[in-house]
Amino acid sequence: MILPQNSSRLRSKAVKRSRLQDEARAEQQAVARQETATAGSRQPDGFFAHLNLKPICFGVAFLVMFAVILFVPTGEGLSVAAQRALAILVFAVIMWVTEAVSYSVSSVLIIGLIAILLGFSPGLEDPSTTIGTSDALRMGLAGFSSTAVALVAAALALAAAMQATGLHKRLALQVLRFSGEKTRNVLIGGIVIAIILAFFVPSATARAGAVVPILLGMVAAFGLANNSRLGALLVIAAAQAVSIWNVGIKTAAAQNLVAAGFIEDQLGITISWGQWFLYAAPWSILMSIALYFIMRWAIKPEMDSIAGGREVVKQNLAELGPMTGKETRLIIIACLLLLMWATEDVLHPLDSSTITIIAIGLLLVPKIGVFSWKSLEKLVNWGTLIVFATGISLGTLLLDTGAAAWLSQNTFGALGISQMPLLATIALVSIFTILIHLGFASATSLASALIPVYIALAATLPGASDGGFGFVIIQQFVISFGFLLPISAPQNMLAYGTGAFTAKQFLKTGIPLTIVGYLLVLLLSATYWSWIGLV
Repeated sequence: MILPQNSSRLRSKAVKRSRLQDEARAEQQAVARQETATAGSRQPDGFFAHLNLKPICFGVAFLVMFAVILFVPTGEGLSVAAQRALAILVFAVIMWVTEAVSYSVSSVLIIGLIAILLGFSPGLEDPSTTIGTSDALRMGLAGFSSTAVALVAAALALAAAMQATGLHKRLALQVLRFSGEKTRNVLIGGIVIAIILAFFVPSATARAGAVVPILLGMVAAFGLANNSRLGALLVIAAAQAVSIWNVGIKTAAAQNLVAAGFIEDQLGITISWGQWFLYAAPWSILMSIALYFIMRWAIKPEMDSIAGGREVVKQNLAELGPMTGKETRLIIIACLLLLMWATEDVLHPLDSSTITIIAIGLLLVPKIGVFSWKSLEKLVNWGTLIVFATGISLGTLLLDTGAAAWLSQNTFGALGISQMPLLATIALVSIFTILIHLGFASATSLASALIPVYIALAATLPGASDGGFGFVIIQQFVISFGFLLPISAPQNMLAYGTGAFTAKQFLKTGIPLTIVGYLLVLLLSATYWSWIGLV
């Protein structure tokens, strides 16, 4: 005979076991959805991909690299090591722009080239000896020891935790639940979702992946196709909002951490999460307002309201079920993490990387955490870390060998930019940054190539305080501009993969957004950023 208290205990254990099984099943489903979404949204990697010129571009990259080594004379401020660093930079840029091979593969090649070409170069301090392949390989791998890489790895893990628990989708649905059925309110809701998720999900692609399917679900509920004008309006707005808040929040995008790493290493200035927010958030807030009006002007939806849209949201929330213990724990840890980020160097001495690593450790601890290492392995794109670390290694190499300073002097210096007023310099260099971004599908790679050159240029600018720190950080904001083309950012490509819009529609919204963003950079440089001492 089973005693009542034993029966109650058995029922309690059965309920707990069932709940744990449901959570494990939900985690597995999240992993499967992510793998399906990644495969489904895969598009040609770059502007030249459809031309099938990858083998030719691969050969051209090597030819141009060797041409730099053979025909660019050394001396007059350009050492052999600096010349080799420039040759590797040219190789990297061609590989990144044309995507002759994947970013991860090109990164491995870059590390190998650093080891070989720098290894047989005269030493930086003692030209009578060679650097040696062992020391040169250490240069190539230097980026992997950067605290910025640790922060990116932890940020990717945090985004994976959001995906594994489905919390990012729940947050998005809750916002849309209050936005109503008017298309203008849904548009505002989509922008607000991008803003909220930027604080908690340090992955632009993950943020876009959370909101885009929900918005398309609302479009489908009204019986419209993905490529309807309403679908284009909502999906483009979501992708552009993600790009806007890549600027506003330090941890929202990997390219910010590239720049922060170079600035800390070369200028000795550490930018806390709160300081970055103080500098960049006003620009992102103003751009979010501009985005709403630009989208309303550029794309006219088929109707003014989505009948049944609220029901779709309720249905999706019902499918998610009640909030799980894992989601609750993730909310608590994410809020504490955000608080620690915001109070860095104010209430505590811990840096962002250390704080985030500790948080991810907690998220992986059984019973306390929210997902397993097995799920983490499948949800994180580990190639991103290789690209990120290699970019830091290459940028550091350009700075340490003097190649960045030589390149800055012989490009911007020849144009007399360093003699112009600071605002004029910001204006001209920002145009250059916007134009060169057209050839890059990765802002992280673009930051790796340009920030070292901008740091060298900043040192020559008259009247620039803190070694031109303000100029460099403003150019980093411009590097995050991904408004013009679908290939300009991964989140754009994910959105483009839904078939909701054409490249022409995206460009129609991207041109005015880029113009407004550029003018806001100049306006804030002349006013707010000047008032707070950034420039």
